[in-house]
Amino acid sequence: SGTGFNMITNIKKLFQQNLKMLILTNPGERVMDPSFGVGLKRYLFENFGLDTQAQIETKIREQTNIYIPAIRIEDIFFGNTDPDNNYLGIQIRYSIPNIRVSDLLEITI
Repeated sequence: SGTGFNMITNIKKLFQQNLKMLILTNPGERVMDPSFGVGLKRYLFENFGLDTQAQIETKIREQTNIYIPAIRIEDIFFGNTDPDNNYLGIQIRYSIPNIRVSDLLEITI
């Protein structure tokens, strides 16, 4: 309790945390694996439109297939997004077929 870390004992929360870390980690940031990560924050200052959304969605799907193949991305929604103020909200609906679990991850940066 004095370390500031909590052990994740629920498999659903573990997968959600792993997906969140994959999306928020910048490529090159993880030691010994420079390809790991979507780097969502680097899209904040892009000209945000359908092309940028497609790039983000493709990167999320590619990275998930490589690093967390147990997760199946169902849908990716871009809501609560204000490109003029560099504000990006994303919702990812995913499932874990092997344990028959579905969940929603919401990230706002």
